[in-house]
Amino acid sequence: MTRPKVYVTLKIPDEELNLLRSFCDVETNDKETSPSKQEIIKRIEDKDGLLCSLMEKIDNEIISCGSKLKVISSISVGFNHIDVSEATKKGIYVTNTPGILTNSTADFAWALIISSARRISEADKYVRDKKWKIPWGLTMFLGSEIYGRTLGIIGLGRIGTGVAERSKGFKMRLIYYDVIRASKEKEENLGIEYAPLETLLKESDFISIHVPLTPETQNLISHNEFKMMKPTAHLINTSRGPIVDEDALISALRNRTIAGAGLDVFEKEPIDPDNPLIELDNLTIAPHIASATRESRHGMAKMATENLLNVFKGEHPPQLVNPDVMKIRQLSETKMV
Repeated sequence: MTRPKVYVTLKIPDEELNLLRSFCDVETNDKETSPSKQEIIKRIEDKDGLLCSLMEKIDNEIISCGSKLKVISSISVGFNHIDVSEATKKGIYVTNTPGILTNSTADFAWALIISSARRISEADKYVRDKKWKIPWGLTMFLGSEIYGRTLGIIGLGRIGTGVAERSKGFKMRLIYYDVIRASKEKEENLGIEYAPLETLLKESDFISIHVPLTPETQNLISHNEFKMMKPTAHLINTSRGPIVDEDALISALRNRTIAGAGLDVFEKEPIDPDNPLIELDNLTIAPHIASATRESRHGMAKMATENLLNVFKGEHPPQLVNPDVMKIRQLSETKMV
């Protein structure tokens, strides 16, 4: 049986790379940066599998050039960077890695909540810039209390649920909005109330976003939504950048329409050096690292590898994005190892 050929667009841990190599002929991108579109097209012409990340846009053109592809395995929860519909038409299995990064991302959302509320990044810069001249001041770097306040969660999936669970020590009132309402049992267990989005925006002291990027959620938070928020509110986004209208956010932070924000994701990544967000002192920013723990990143690579190999074994992958693909190409037809 011919060994499957695989192209890997990013560096993955040696353990997973060696596992791939034990079953497949593997070609890797050893650069820190993602390969260009043309580079991907060139590399996948004779490949049976593609292991990629959300940093590569796998569009219709790339998929059409990968005429032998049987599986696209992405090291990511989101899959909006892949033309799933086109892949399905071509009988290509698309997989992702949900669940693995739930804890690390929920932890990081809370890190941004605390940093934004207590102005930690601003205070850190103040000390490093050697501006700290007096030992203590009654009104120095006044922030916001978290304990007993209202936390609004937009999207009560795995990560949103994790954020809610972590709020218990702060004795917060919890409200959430989601297009699919959670079960009564889940609401009771979390101590969380459902609220329409408008109500959530008006009543929350902290708003944390945990929804996927879809046409419906793009610019979900824009000028009108910021006007509904409290002037003391803080907005946290560890989901996807385009869910928040960046121009509207810049305006809201500059004009103190809201008190602050914490972002791990942006409309364009990496952000341009002249992006006005960089200059705002009431914003904590991070370079898309919410899942950046050794445990999460290793687990994501492992799951992505297992997804890919399962398809080549003719077995159902642990996380399949497009189950309709089995109507086009059965798993028995993907077996190569």
